[in-house]
Amino acid sequence: MSFLEAREHQDLRAAVTALGSRYGREYVTAAVRDGKHTDELWEEAGKLGYLGVNLPEEYGGGGRGMVELAIVLEELGAAGCPLLLMVVSPAICGTVIARFGTEEQKRRWLPGIAAGTTKMAFGITEPEAGSNSHRITTTARREGDGWVLSGRKVFISGVDVAEATLIVGRTEDERTGKLKPCLFIVDRDAPGFRRSPIPMELASPEKQFELTLDSVRLPSDALVGDEDAGLLQLFAGLNPERIMTAAFAIGMGRYALGRAVDYARTRTVWREPIGAHQAVAHPLTQSHIEIELARLMMLKAAHLYDAGDDMGAGEAANMAKYAAAEAAVRAVDQAVHTLGGNGLASEYGLAQLLTASRVARIAPVSREMILNYVSHHTLGLPKSY
Repeated sequence: MSFLEAREHQDLRAAVTALGSRYGREYVTAAVRDGKHTDELWEEAGKLGYLGVNLPEEYGGGGRGMVELAIVLEELGAAGCPLLLMVVSPAICGTVIARFGTEEQKRRWLPGIAAGTTKMAFGITEPEAGSNSHRITTTARREGDGWVLSGRKVFISGVDVAEATLIVGRTEDERTGKLKPCLFIVDRDAPGFRRSPIPMELASPEKQFELTLDSVRLPSDALVGDEDAGLLQLFAGLNPERIMTAAFAIGMGRYALGRAVDYARTRTVWREPIGAHQAVAHPLTQSHIEIELARLMMLKAAHLYDAGDDMGAGEAANMAKYAAAEAAVRAVDQAVHTLGGNGLASEYGLAQLLTASRVARIAPVSREMILNYVSHHTLGLPKSY
């Protein structure tokens, strides 16, 4: 990993910034207000090749990796118009199918995901399991040549616009009788597959849903990868999820910080702009440093993942997600504080981020569970759970 960003990455950032600047925060705010999705931005990003930049070229992707996909999401976020489903559709689902799917699954799903014409949701969280993937109760049993899937999922993003959902279930090991994780592609119109919206105090175009799987019958080819390697395949998707969540948070933090810095440069209450006062300048500077440090860890995680080091990427991705979430929350809070009453005005587009920035602290896994992971895997301390 070089600390000097390659020219192609600089060019990618510039191109995505140009795209994002044509939409901006006002576009997202209008979509939320009108109950719409950010379809125009999604479609244009797909046509430009940004949504599938990490997917294999032979299936319509850009042939690059998680580094490039994270750059795209970060820069859209810094422009005020992040696309949350990038975390799910190309990063998690696209990656899992590209790495472990059958040739038929790759040809069916990857070209559409890469182009943005197909979206896929991801269902892992359950009402009783929380962050503990070992307590997942959604189960799959063999029946004839196929599977029967039953269970519930909560806080699943974008199911209303997704053609299918990659569901994490569990099957029984014939040798031990223990349940093991497996991944299944469930079409949105599959009988017994129902969704209901979850009301959220979150201003986002992407809605959250509870899913009910009532004896959903699936063909044999709905299983992704090897039935006995589900855990490996699951974490191959969760590492990109954490990397992309970090990119999402870093972009949001950069957007908030940029608005605050612009305001502090020009807002004059006494004789000079408020940014001349250390009580204003220093907290903003601290936020900038924290965001830059989080970005370094995110890029480290992405480089490790692209190099095939799943174990190293897992440690770095968790650290990056933690650092980026904390940096984003503090940047948004400081931005609102810098603007005072204007920080809560719709004109500046910051108040909504007070809630949105906290999502990165609790999803897809809480910061406390990340601390548990690092304390056990990195520091070698005993497990607390």
